[in-house]
Amino acid sequence: MTPSLTPSHLALRTHVAVHAAVLATGHRLRTDERGEGVISAAIAILVMAFLGALLWATFKNVLDGAGTKTETQIGKIGQ
Repeated sequence: MTPSLTPSHLALRTHVAVHAAVLATGHRLRTDERGEGVISAAIAILVMAFLGALLWATFKNVLDGAGTKTETQIGKIGQ
């Protein structure tokens, strides 16, 4: 004789199965690190781009200043 499942048994089994799936999915999402490398690479690229732009601006200002001073000194020599 096989025991028949009552609606309350089915509800309990369904509740347990859904709860276990929710817990397993939540744990997987909290411990999943699949996107970490991409995010770290993007941050590194942004930092390098910012540093490159800053160094270029500094380099350009130094060269412009040096060019102006050189032209002034050459102008003084010819007088």
